Amino acid sequence: MAFEVKLPDIGEGVAEGEIVRWLVRAGDAVREDQPLVEVMTDKASVEIPSPRTGTIAGLHAEEGQMVPVGTVIVTIAVEGGAASAPAAAAAPAHASSAASAAAVASAAPAAASAPAAGRIEATPAVRALARESGVALERVTGTGPGGRITADDVRAAAATGAPAAASAATAGDARETRVPLRGMRRKIAEHMRRSLSTAAQFTFVAECDFTGLVEHRRGLAARAEAAGVKLTYLAYVFRALPAVLKQFPLLNASLDDAAGEVVLKHGFHLGLATNTDDGLTVPIVHDADQRGLFALAREIVRLADGARAHTLELRDLQGGTFTVTSTGTRGGLLATPILHHPQVAILGVHAITQKPAVVHGQIVARDMGNLSLSLDHRVVDGQVGADFLYTLIERLQKPGEWLTEGDLA
Repeated sequence: MAFEVKLPDIGEGVAEGEIVRWLVRAGDAVREDQPLVEVMTDKASVEIPSPRTGTIAGLHAEEGQMVPVGTVIVTIAVEGGAASAPAAAAAPAHASSAASAAAVASAAPAAASAPAAGRIEATPAVRALARESGVALERVTGTGPGGRITADDVRAAAATGAPAAASAATAGDARETRVPLRGMRRKIAEHMRRSLSTAAQFTFVAECDFTGLVEHRRGLAARAEAAGVKLTYLAYVFRALPAVLKQFPLLNASLDDAAGEVVLKHGFHLGLATNTDDGLTVPIVHDADQRGLFALAREIVRLADGARAHTLELRDLQGGTFTVTSTGTRGGLLATPILHHPQVAILGVHAITQKPAVVHGQIVARDMGNLSLSLDHRVVDGQVGADFLYTLIERLQKPGEWLTEGDLA
């Protein structure tokens, strides 16, 4: 018998998912809890585990296809399986390009008929491999059971230069390569487009003299090293923000467009925009106002590393109230960050470099950098945004005046 594995209800209002990448092929032996497929939802990328040990009887969705929750996506042949035996749900594991969720399974007869004349027998994963390799499946002879085309058949055809189909990745034109917009990249595109088309966005930029912060960090270097802490400038930004957000609550908010309400957030859960191989991910530093400088530094490293290694939990990606994006050492003068909708504010932190500045009438070298603040003008006026940013700058320029011993742990 074969068990039908359905796209599970992952929760958080998710109604469908995109099949990003199959991790198994038809005919593969699988064990219970082994990841079967990577699925992208609005919340995160998730890996669906196998509810049974058996053999993959068939894959029923193509990579790149949007699939509603409850749709059968794969069948697993199980020896001695009873048709009425329900499959147990697996426990969630990781999120952000690697989260697991329960798969729902029910029994169904396995297809055993021979392929119809002229029909190309190949799994979705093999078809995707053919598209990526520029191989026309109708010109490939299958060596699998019943003449099914296998991945090895496609690779062999690609190595011998089999003609490409018109819909192949190269589209028959050596001058260009077409890459499907799917997975994390597709979600980023959708979120950015929604943000720009919904919010009335504008950006305010101001210069910050980070010399005092650089010196303060240098003074803590030995202590941070002894504690095993990678103390970055960003940790100072995250430590300074909650107090300023308390003064300007409109920036720690979201706009409920459907209800026509501004939702003021009472917690300070700061998003950390992180670049990964799959695209931009925004893990959340929860309760930033309750963490000291070193604790924030540890959490920033944990989240950034976890985002890149795909080991974050779903909680690490949910509940943000305000977002920070850092362009790093090669960040240029400034950028105009796009709001993480429905949040109404995002802060951009740019490169800190030594530049000439006028201090007490003298030209001296100072550690200077720009901060850019993008806002939803429907909620936050320009004057409020400017006051917020200059208040933040005042704290960052003089960390020794507000960072007490108790703020460091």
